[in-house]
Amino acid sequence: MEKAEKAEKAEKAVNEGEHQVCDEGDRVWSGSWVAERLGVELVGDDPLTGLLGLALRRNPKRAHLLVSNVLGKHVPQSPSVVYGYGVELGRRVRELLGAEEAGRAVVLGYAETATGLGHSVADGLGLAPYLHSTRRPVAGVATAGGFEEAHSHATSHLLLPEDPALLGGDGPLVLVDDEFSTGNTVLNTVRDLHQRYPRRRYVVVALVDMRSAADAGRLEEFAREIGARVDLVAAASGRVRLPEGVLEKGQELVARYEGFASSAPAGAAPSGPRAQFPAPPNSGVADTPLSGARGTARPAPTGPQPDYGRIDLQWPAGLPDGARHGFTPAHRERLENALPAMARRLADALPHGARRVHILGFEELMYAPLRLARELERVTDIEVRYSTTTRSPVLAVDDPGYAIRTRLAFPAHDDPADGPGERYAYNVAGAGFDAVVAVVDSAGDTPALHAPDGLLARLAAHTPRVLLAVIPSYAPERPSMLPEPLRGPAFSSYAPEEVGWLLQDLSDVTLEAPTEEREEAIQSGGAHYAESLPVEYQPSEQYQELFHAALEDSAARIAQAVGVVTETVLAERSPRPVLVSLARAGTPVGILMRRWAQHRHGLDLPHYAVSIVRGRGIDANALRWLARHHDPRDVVFVDGWTGKGAITRELAKALEEFEKSDGITGFDPEIAVLADPGSCVRTYGTREDFLIPSACLNSTVSGLISRTVLRADLVGPDDFHGAKFYRELAGTDVSVAFLDAVSARFPEVADAACAQAKELLATDRSPTWEGWAAVERISEEYAIHDVNLVKPGVGETTRVMLRRVPWKVLARAGAGSDLDHVRLLAEQRGVPVEEVDGLPYTCVGLIHPKYTRGATGADGKAVSV
Repeated sequence: MEKAEKAEKAEKAVNEGEHQVCDEGDRVWSGSWVAERLGVELVGDDPLTGLLGLALRRNPKRAHLLVSNVLGKHVPQSPSVVYGYGVELGRRVRELLGAEEAGRAVVLGYAETATGLGHSVADGLGLAPYLHSTRRPVAGVATAGGFEEAHSHATSHLLLPEDPALLGGDGPLVLVDDEFSTGNTVLNTVRDLHQRYPRRRYVVVALVDMRSAADAGRLEEFAREIGARVDLVAAASGRVRLPEGVLEKGQELVARYEGFASSAPAGAAPSGPRAQFPAPPNSGVADTPLSGARGTARPAPTGPQPDYGRIDLQWPAGLPDGARHGFTPAHRERLENALPAMARRLADALPHGARRVHILGFEELMYAPLRLARELERVTDIEVRYSTTTRSPVLAVDDPGYAIRTRLAFPAHDDPADGPGERYAYNVAGAGFDAVVAVVDSAGDTPALHAPDGLLARLAAHTPRVLLAVIPSYAPERPSMLPEPLRGPAFSSYAPEEVGWLLQDLSDVTLEAPTEEREEAIQSGGAHYAESLPVEYQPSEQYQELFHAALEDSAARIAQAVGVVTETVLAERSPRPVLVSLARAGTPVGILMRRWAQHRHGLDLPHYAVSIVRGRGIDANALRWLARHHDPRDVVFVDGWTGKGAITRELAKALEEFEKSDGITGFDPEIAVLADPGSCVRTYGTREDFLIPSACLNSTVSGLISRTVLRADLVGPDDFHGAKFYRELAGTDVSVAFLDAVSARFPEVADAACAQAKELLATDRSPTWEGWAAVERISEEYAIHDVNLVKPGVGETTRVMLRRVPWKVLARAGAGSDLDHVRLLAEQRGVPVEEVDGLPYTCVGLIHPKYTRGATGADGKAVSV
């Protein structure tokens, strides 16, 4: 069948009321099994039995379940049919309201079953913005309302519009659900919303209206009570006739068949008068037995990971994945423009020769998978079916007269607010699909999805090919309460164009504590190192002379390393990178990289400094600020040097968590550093462990800025991390002098730096993490048993001497002038320096393990406490 002809026929079936909702060969009504056993009857409009089947579920309020054949939830269906029903209902609403009123309408759909239907109704209505309720709370988004769904197994609905004014107009509100059985959900919704946002007109839309006469009367009475007009639009209407005792009979029947499912071998199916079709191999009535309670414990996943392919849809940046926070006409236009290309990518990823393909959405994520499925159906000759996973536990019986033939059960994989539990995909197993494409949002792309008992593995047991498409979870842009970056001279001694500090100024707060007190509190677990500051080290005249001598000796060497790392970043990462230094050691390096780009390429690169704290992660508010002002893909994080790579790992973990929490993607965890002696990163200026003079001092070589502070009583959820500006140390500040001394050497090293960068770009720079291995070895050899107390490299050893309680220094045998300042500090503090053969670093600083004031570490190996 030609593509256009196929699409036209599907649309005609909807428009002309043909209700072609069953695949060929399905001639038995999918409600007959329940009707015969419980005496349940559906009476009403002619199309009713084509639209609905029946199933059973364990529910203390209702035994039967009306299963829609055109909703795209429990029953795989042609996406053109599913979408067509919603669009046609929207057109009917538009005719009812008239053009003017329709132009002022807002559409509200119900989670989880009607999110896609409501969106389709909004499309049919025209330019109406759309919002659906959700059971997924989102941090930082205010609730605009909520209500209860009385008969549901999961009741609480939240309304989380990004624009609070979305529900505040006085135009008609169109409420969309898949069915009306009692009307209680609609009453609860309108009651809640009318108190907050009163209006004169409501339109209630459903695929089927199954209310009794009494329930219909209640809605009319309620409309009179609130003084508003309430209209109803449905594709079909009727009633469910229930015999006396049906609830008890239904519960007994569910219990009997649940017992069979949990005891039967794989592949078994219930016997009975309609058990004519054998269960597909390895499908059974259910992939796993129905859980008796939410959160039923499962054994830890074991076995191999499922084999599947990923499809990069290239979902448009910033386009909502659905209407959890609202979907506007502008969003709709962007989606329409992007759909053809995304469908082509989907088609290209399918197995060659695939003729029957299923697109499986994910709980509330119904509309985006539906539109992708419909577009795939439109542009290919493939037979496409569509449905989604669900929270709803339903008994599966492999009988053509029963609506739920098979059930795949798997753990929830989106970290639901109400805790873990089973989720389900119905009528997918044994349906003969050549491939199944699971479409989830990024919040659902978790280890549980990929686990041996997860959804992908369940699907892989029933189809030759499983593909995964992940759509970024949309995170509303919260009203920015964050200030603009701090800049010198008001904050730091750097020029304002050199760096913007994404920090808050805590200069007026007393945060310093004696080094010995801090060390004892940190090691005892009584405080985190970022909750206080060490007293700033005031260098002696002799030490300052060492700094200036070291700077004179190493300026050209540092300048070349700056050139190498900057050229590498420009070649590999972005032609116009946004430099983001990890405060504070990274800040001088970030400024030097910015100066190099200006000197060599005439680029004026933005540069910021942000806080990252070991064990606490990077400042998420700083990331949010950066994402609002720049493309995250252009951001390059910069640090001074690597030790054992702890911050490298910290950043990668923090960005992964941020992506899940905020849905903002694109930040690259690969740090660019001046020196990488620990072999922890790919982007570096050198891997030699040599003296970088900026490591010799604290704030007086870092713009007079302290180390960053993160303490709950000072840093709120909407604040940047804090730091102090030590204005009183201006007399000994060498921050700008250090930068000027290094950048003055740029002309003489430019050619060598560019040549070295070109060589590095052609080599394998994969991290070996040899530094981490050395640290672990030293930790055990010296009976420390804590890698956090082992600080490798010249820079980290210097920090130990200036900020912590040092135990001893390990120096590579034969190390020269690079260690002059370390030896001087060790002499001043009475710390032994032990020369060691074969040390991969120039030196390693050991913090006093299990420190208490008065501890000595007597024999150099064991610790006296």
